[in-house]
Parts: sequence; C-alpha cells; structure tokens
Amino acid sequence: MHSDTTVTEPELAWREQALCAQTGPDFFFPEPGSSVREAKRICRLCAMRPACLAYAIDNDERFGVWGGLSEKERQSLRRERAA
Repeated sequence: MHSDTTVTEPELAWREQALCAQTGPDFFFPEPGSSVREAKRICRLCAMRPACLAYAIDNDERFGVWGGLSEKERQSLRRERAA
C-alpha cells in the first residue's frame, strides 16, 4: 500500500476472506432496480459480514450491498445510530 493511504492493510484483511471476493462484483453492485437477494444470501453465509458492514458504515459507502445490507438499509442504520 502507498504511505498516503489512511486505511491500513490489517483493517482490510477481511476482504481477502470474504465470499464476495470469490464471487465477483455483479451480485453486490447490481443495476438500479435489480434484485439484491442473491448478494444478501451470500452475505448471510460469510464470516466477514460484521467487518464488511463496519467498513461500509465507517466509510459511508453509498452503493452496493455491504455486510448484507443495501444502500437504503445502511442509510436507515446510520440514521438510527445518529438518533
């Protein structure tokens, strides 16, 4: 990694073990209006789900399925945490 990167390698180590890394991005970044059902199914089976969701929340990921939640679900979670 470059020295100017703020996220350290250990913080992203979960990505190598995540099931999505073995599946490909199509399920996790579907076209607008497409189903995220398959992505969520894969996420439910993944041991890295908590780390993935934490990363998405901490980094304000706005697109795709992260940690088993869609963009709208993460947005709701952020609002609940802020309240």
